Amino acid sequence: MTDRSINKIMPRTPEQFEQIRGEKRKHIMEVALRLFAMEGYHATSISEIASEAGISKGLMYNYFESKETLMLNILELGMNQLAELFDPNNDGVLTEDEFDYLVERSIDAVINNPTYWRLYFGILMQANIYDMVKEKYSEVLEDVMKLLIDYYTERGVEDPLGEALLFGAMMDGVGINYLLNPEMFPLDKIKKQIIEKFGHKMNNE
Repeated sequence: MTDRSINKIMPRTPEQFEQIRGEKRKHIMEVALRLFAMEGYHATSISEIASEAGISKGLMYNYFESKETLMLNILELGMNQLAELFDPNNDGVLTEDEFDYLVERSIDAVINNPTYWRLYFGILMQANIYDMVKEKYSEVLEDVMKLLIDYYTERGVEDPLGEALLFGAMMDGVGINYLLNPEMFPLDKIKKQIIEKFGHKMNNE
């Protein structure tokens, strides 16, 4: 009896089922992300996503209850990945070392997976999409802004909120401009400049 035959008759463990399910969910999200970005969220149907993912439309609903749920999962994944960089040890405090880590890893995320982030920003900019994720986005943003405001307050910055907003806008701008024209953005050099200007030279001494 071959290994393949043995695998067919041996029952899978709950852990194996969960792994297979997770891999299938990831594949569906990757397909949907590409279609949403290329054709637009509203123009993309569940049937089209299912066909591209190689499963039936009915089976799609075993993984995601609706197209909206699928899209929210995609965008929340990106938001959560970035939010986790702000407080890797979950102690509610942003240190200088963690600030450096945040800048390095945020930019590396864009460099290492430009396709995902290009499509991610493309979806987020589509009309009416932001309204669908506004609550989650605001929740993540509130936590991130608190860490940044506390960080700049501790360092004696005159306007901690303004500095935090400027830093966030600058990071978004760097990421988007790199995705549009990577040849013009030497990100290794830009990382150091961001850390120097926004992380380590903010005391009013």
